Amino acid sequence: MVILLGLAAAVLYGTGDFLGGLASRRVQVLAVLTLAETAGVMVALPAAAASPGPARLPGLAWGIGAGLVGGLGLIIFYTGLAAGPMSVVAPVSGLVSTVLPVGVALADGERPGAGVYAGALLCLAAIVLASSAGDSTPADGTSGAPRPGPAGAGRAVGYGVASGASFGLFFLLIRNAGQSGELWPVAAGRVGELAVVLIAAAVLRRNLLPRGTHGWLLLAAAAAGGIDVVANICYVAATRTGMFGLAVLLASLYPGVTVLLARVVLGERLRWVQRAGLGLAAIGILLVAA
Repeated sequence: MVILLGLAAAVLYGTGDFLGGLASRRVQVLAVLTLAETAGVMVALPAAAASPGPARLPGLAWGIGAGLVGGLGLIIFYTGLAAGPMSVVAPVSGLVSTVLPVGVALADGERPGAGVYAGALLCLAAIVLASSAGDSTPADGTSGAPRPGPAGAGRAVGYGVASGASFGLFFLLIRNAGQSGELWPVAAGRVGELAVVLIAAAVLRRNLLPRGTHGWLLLAAAAAGGIDVVANICYVAATRTGMFGLAVLLASLYPGVTVLLARVVLGERLRWVQRAGLGLAAIGILLVAA
């Protein structure tokens, strides 16, 4: 069950990130995040109220802490998706977000079998290969965003590293929150993320009302928030049904989904190393599941 839930979290995280990043290319990042987090709270609170078990203070505290860290990571991540190619920012973020929680899992004494180790190494290698800068020119040859130069690629990697570090802490904190309650910690996390976004908007004096008519983009932003809540629920459930390190590793494969959607929807080209990375990810998943 941990494998199915972890992979479900990865698919949902990757889809939500793609939708949010797409909206952030046309609408101001904090406006997108405000809409996404508001939608997330509207999904998370009823789900928590309908779930069994009361809200517990330790779980709520861990959840809010995870939300504050995760909200900062989302601001950085969405800014990176809006400024650089998704096929660079997302994979780097996924790789970095894996390091801390997996290290904690090993320090806690988790010792998976040889097949899981082999699959995990392939998955990590897959994320590294997929993080190679892709060509953002549409596959049909039409003009699109220019390929990023060395400075642009460096900024994209920087966004990925900073957001990945925040997401790694989020994975760790929300795991602890999940040990203290049902879905209330997830709802508390969304409230924390919304608070961070609103505070950032107030400090930077940003207008959170989008200008112009971007109806489908605003819908994408709201959908990103709702999808991300379901992803968090799947991730927390995965940490309860199996090894924490394995749940994190599988959930951290979300960049592959973002990269594939960027390829299919936006026509971003993938270099051969990125295709090889996606292939290694598939083999790694098979080894882990064996």
